[in-house]
Amino acid sequence: MKKIIFIGSIGSGKTTLIQALKKLNMKYKKTQAMEYYDNIIDTPGEYLENRRYYNALTVASYDCDVVALIQDSSNKRCVFPPNFSSIFTKPVIGIITKTDKEEIFIDESINCLKLAGAGEIFKTSSKENIGICEIQKYLND
Repeated sequence: MKKIIFIGSIGSGKTTLIQALKKLNMKYKKTQAMEYYDNIIDTPGEYLENRRYYNALTVASYDCDVVALIQDSSNKRCVFPPNFSSIFTKPVIGIITKTDKEEIFIDESINCLKLAGAGEIFKTSSKENIGICEIQKYLND
């Protein structure tokens, strides 16, 4: 199974996605520091939103097989700088979360992730269990 690091803005759904992937109870939990779940590293959104933490993200990614950029589909705001993926030495994928929300911006989310340098892009809803199997399959291949 591939080891992966989740990177995204505050409230983008990283921890909830991990809870869905690991079949844990869904409950809100603010990530305060990097947390390790077997093959998944959960990062605080502040690490992406404050450039001084980029070094922590790159160092943590060395132990991983893949980097996942997480974009909330209900938020038009793109916090990933153009070509953000170039700071990593691992393959970078994109994961769009919260696709079950009433107002979503899928095209904007795809453009954001592509501009950041993500390769394959997955669309998910942790609450509706959409796209979870596809990510698990990707991690198991």
